[in-house]
Amino acid sequence: MKAYISISYTKRQELNNELNAVLEALREFHVNPFVFVDDFKFSPDRENEMMQRAILSIDDCNLLIAETSDKAIGIGIEVGYAKAKGKPVIYMRNKKAEHSTTVSGVSDFQIIYADAKDLRDQLSVILSGIVSFQIEKVE
Repeated sequence: MKAYISISYTKRQELNNELNAVLEALREFHVNPFVFVDDFKFSPDRENEMMQRAILSIDDCNLLIAETSDKAIGIGIEVGYAKAKGKPVIYMRNKKAEHSTTVSGVSDFQIIYADAKDLRDQLSVILSGIVSFQIEKVE
């Protein structure tokens, strides 16, 4: 199983603790993480290639996790595409961050967290259900 993690490119380093909590929770359930902003570096003249690679990467994943503490148009596009492809979408943001009505509105699960530990704990509960469902679907 593989999870696409959508996170703000410009705030990626500021969200490092939160991303590490997500990675820990995913590994606990043997879900392979894919962080697009860490994998693909691009220049403005390669935006078409960037989006094509994002789409192919989402196609290759079983679910999408959207960290929206910093709103970004790219996150919304990735979420919309994953949802259209029938993939579960997990919306998450820090409780102090502005709410994203569009991403939350199409998500299957929502996590509003206080800190990295709270994020990890809430995500673990959600992942236990998703992983169990995926296993049942295969069997």
